[in-house]
Amino acid sequence: MLDNHVYDLMNQLVQESQSLWRIKRDYIAGSSHCEDCKKYWEKLAKDKEEHIEELEKILANHLNE
Repeated sequence: MLDNHVYDLMNQLVQESQSLWRIKRDYIAGSSHCEDCKKYWEKLAKDKEEHIEELEKILANHLNE
């Protein structure tokens, strides 16, 4: 059985991954008419990728215990 905080990390990883998918699939393409908006979505996507990578490392440590 996983501890609640590990479940929370897994849930957050799913949420971040889904958000990143929407940003890449919809939001960046939808903002092609506004360079400022496109830059914002691209920056947010980069941030989400970093968060996902960090969450994956933390989870790997917990699941290997």
